[in-house]
Amino acid sequence: MMTFQDRSDAGRRLAKALAEYKGRSAIVLALPRGGVPVAAEVAAALDAPLDLILVRKIGVPTQPELAMGAVVDGAAPIIVRNEEVIELSGTTADEFETACASELAEIERRRKLYIGKRPRAEITGRIVIVIDDGIATGATTRAALQAIRNRKPKELVLAVPVAPPDTVAKLRREVDDLICLETPELFGAIGYFYRDFRQVSDEEVIATLKRFPARKSASIA
Repeated sequence: MMTFQDRSDAGRRLAKALAEYKGRSAIVLALPRGGVPVAAEVAAALDAPLDLILVRKIGVPTQPELAMGAVVDGAAPIIVRNEEVIELSGTTADEFETACASELAEIERRRKLYIGKRPRAEITGRIVIVIDDGIATGATTRAALQAIRNRKPKELVLAVPVAPPDTVAKLRREVDDLICLETPELFGAIGYFYRDFRQVSDEEVIATLKRFPARKSASIA
């Protein structure tokens, strides 16, 4: 089993697996906060613009870590529901809407804090590489991919250091290419595969974005 020293180490290893995309005008999109240090290494190696895709898990009210859906930022936010989890947890429609509204508020906070008036990366007609520090169930990732697909990229690529094989199989249908360095049967949690998995701060996200321009062309909404 491969263990990553930290997110930067994972990003450098992922960049090697993505070497074929260098020189092809790819865009790198990170899922904040954990995906940002990983994506920064890839953007540096590919000499690609770096931007964010703001997506939040909608957790079950009594078990916030259990995803019953996800929501993605945009002019018309995309909401993905996990009907099985909603039903099994007994979550009511009002409870789902309340939780969804809370996550939309957090997305807006992050958009103002991280992005502000920063120009956004152009997605339409471009190769887009979506990066996170790992995937567990894939609920938030699937929502992000669907939102990006709606913006009509030329090619949509998902690249992560680690994810369980069943999640990889499901997400492969959502993209044109999927690169995952490790697919352990016994998964547990993403943090198990990192020696250093400390939380990424807002300040680190902001500092990283300052190092990488987000566009070399027009803006997205």
